[in-house]
Amino acid sequence: MVRGAISATRSLAALIALCTAIPAVAGTVADADTTAVSDVGSGMASWFGDEMAGRRTASGAPCDPDSLTAAHRSLPLGSRVRVTNVDTGQAVVVTINDRGPYARGRLIDLSRAAADAIGLKARGHGTVALALLNN
Repeated sequence: MVRGAISATRSLAALIALCTAIPAVAGTVADADTTAVSDVGSGMASWFGDEMAGRRTASGAPCDPDSLTAAHRSLPLGSRVRVTNVDTGQAVVVTINDRGPYARGRLIDLSRAAADAIGLKARGHGTVALALLNN
């Protein structure tokens, strides 16, 4: 079991390294001036839309589904995180401005704009890899 976990971790690290080397393409949001500080892990992402618009986030800012933001349970508010769709390799840089998601089995809750940028909007959810960035 440990051997499989180590292999999976190395595979994830290789995927993240590959994704950071790929230049931005249409429909993908990337920030070439950011470097990953640490791998935050991978898991299921979902997204929020107009139902949350205008509500106050944990950071105090109003929720804007058209901004590149996300909710995470424990990352510091204001953190910048690269979110990579592991199925497509598309990546987006988001700012953590809220807490959540509270749905079981979810790692991060993306804004509609962020989900759209990495190809998760139509399906509603997908597996992502997270990397905390050097701000």
